[in-house]
Amino acid sequence: MTTDFEILRGLPDTERREILASCTPRRYKRREILCHEGDPGDCLHLIKSGRLIVRVATPSGDIATLTMLGPGYSFGELAVLDSSSRRTATVEAVENVETLTFGRAQLTALRQSYPEIDRVMIDTLAAQVRRLSAQVLEALYLPVETRVVRRLIDLAHIYGGSSSIAEIRLNQEDLASMAGTTRATANKVLRDLQQRNILALTRGRITVVDRAELVRSAR
Repeated sequence: MTTDFEILRGLPDTERREILASCTPRRYKRREILCHEGDPGDCLHLIKSGRLIVRVATPSGDIATLTMLGPGYSFGELAVLDSSSRRTATVEAVENVETLTFGRAQLTALRQSYPEIDRVMIDTLAAQVRRLSAQVLEALYLPVETRVVRRLIDLAHIYGGSSSIAEIRLNQEDLASMAGTTRATANKVLRDLQQRNILALTRGRITVVDRAELVRSAR
């Protein structure tokens, strides 16, 4: 099945096929690092299969988990637009991963033939800014319980697509970090959702069994 890459949706089929044909396929094993925070940015990754976790170092020296990325997502947009860019986070494979990489030189060549690529890149970056702004507002104004549920909804989409059941393979420490809270608080929220038969908990796994009710819990 062909992966539907979000970043390419705004392009006509001809441009989309040409970009994909010019990409370099890469494979990574579970727990392999794709890039480290601070590395020079030289390419954009389109995630074909597998899931990645994104982490950053905090000023205090701790490691914070920002998000998880799955098939159809991408990262490294700034790397192909700004020659002086550095990776802003460390990206690690949480399972075997396949990506398609697209370098700055390839983008420069295609922009000459297809100027609309610039609009797609700008739209992608603007969408990222909107998502980051929404997360800042959540951190400032939403109760921690709601933040944990909303991160679970995001993860259920990454792992389960449109299915009503999603098996999320993520530890509670990472979930807590993504929601900006402690593991103990995240565990309390998870236990409450389990008692309400919205999800089931096993070691290293969170299985959402009633996604519709999970969404209602975030309102």
